[in-house]
Amino acid sequence: MLAQRAMPHFAMSEAPQGPIATVYAKRIADLYAQAGCDWVVVYGDREHSADITYLSNFDPRFEEAILVLGPQHAFVVGNEGLGYVSMLRIDVPVYLSQSLGLMGQDRAQAPRLSAVLHTIGMRAGARVGVVGWKYLEPEERDDDLPAFVPSMVLSAIRAACGGNCQLVDVTQCMTHPQHGLRSRNDAAQLAQFAWAAQRSAQAVDRIVRGTLPGMSEYQATTAMQYAGDPLNCHVMMSGDVQAVVGLRSPSGRLLGHGDAVTTAVGFRGGLCCRAGTLAASVADVVVREYVDVYMRAQVAWYQTLAIGVSGGAMHAAVLNALAGAAFSPALNPGHLGSIDEWSHTPIRPGSADRIVSGMLLQCDIIPTQTPAGIAINCEDAVAVADAPLRAELAQDYPVLWAAIEARRSYMREALGIVLAAEVLPLSLANARYAPAWLAPDYVWVNA
Repeated sequence: MLAQRAMPHFAMSEAPQGPIATVYAKRIADLYAQAGCDWVVVYGDREHSADITYLSNFDPRFEEAILVLGPQHAFVVGNEGLGYVSMLRIDVPVYLSQSLGLMGQDRAQAPRLSAVLHTIGMRAGARVGVVGWKYLEPEERDDDLPAFVPSMVLSAIRAACGGNCQLVDVTQCMTHPQHGLRSRNDAAQLAQFAWAAQRSAQAVDRIVRGTLPGMSEYQATTAMQYAGDPLNCHVMMSGDVQAVVGLRSPSGRLLGHGDAVTTAVGFRGGLCCRAGTLAASVADVVVREYVDVYMRAQVAWYQTLAIGVSGGAMHAAVLNALAGAAFSPALNPGHLGSIDEWSHTPIRPGSADRIVSGMLLQCDIIPTQTPAGIAINCEDAVAVADAPLRAELAQDYPVLWAAIEARRSYMREALGIVLAAEVLPLSLANARYAPAWLAPDYVWVNA
């Protein structure tokens, strides 16, 4: 049912301190040990920066970068990366490879990546693990080579080793949905993600409250008050009398009363999305056949989530809640988040991958096949933390912990959704959903 519920404001006022140098050093040591190779090459570029950022705090801004782990570690950047290496939180030598720079830039000093890798120490007979930005499952593969990394990098490794090396894809060490390093976050990383999730939720709430008929989509989006937070996806905003395109950037289109509307903002660590109708109310039949059904699936998601539950069980809980519904999820009903918006997901049909402590998850049930003029979506970030990790968060980040406890209470008392002790809501108000944007405090309640 729908009921009046004010938006809570359990929020941090300042960003928590991020991971310190010893945390990054441990991550690097863990990756090198898990890979089991002589050398590990971690690739990153402007679009696919999550692995390198997680390991070093450096994110390529205009070009590529490579982290090399081995008997001696090193960092390789292009021309513009040299001016940004102060962001590194690891103590390693930095090498210039101008092939990583943009086209037309100077190549006179260090044009060949292979020569740089050879200087670092790569030699014939080496076993070299490569971390790309994703990996292929066995049924997708045509060969055993690392898949999602430029062929130029693989060629440079081979050349550095005189054509005699074994290339191994070790991307799973970073992004496997249960065992990957980025699937099991420490307290410092979760605190950073919590800040991002809170900021994205605040931005979306401002858009929802600030959007009025007659505004352009651009005007509505300015309500988010963007302050420069690093994004993990494009800002999304669209409205239409027919079906909205959820992934679309805003345009100059004027929004009309009764339009279906959707918006999403994603910062590094948390995306928030809300979709509904630009009106003061929605029809009872819409509430009964769409909003109620959709939000009961959300309740099933949140109340099934717990350490040890399989991703297959999470998937089944949502689909069981949607049995007989007029719509179904467009994608997996939930996934892992990280510095990138979607790193992987244990939530798949029949998946045996378990929910483990340290996971950052998005409740992400995207309805398809909704009628013209109806848009429904409610997406927020949660963390999963066992008792020791919760104690560490409470001790090291007391303001964050107070906000998490208040959000848990709000979900239970105001929304009727009871979470397991290990489930930590990171949005301003997870699962708080107002289907009519002109009545943003008239929300769905599990009653």
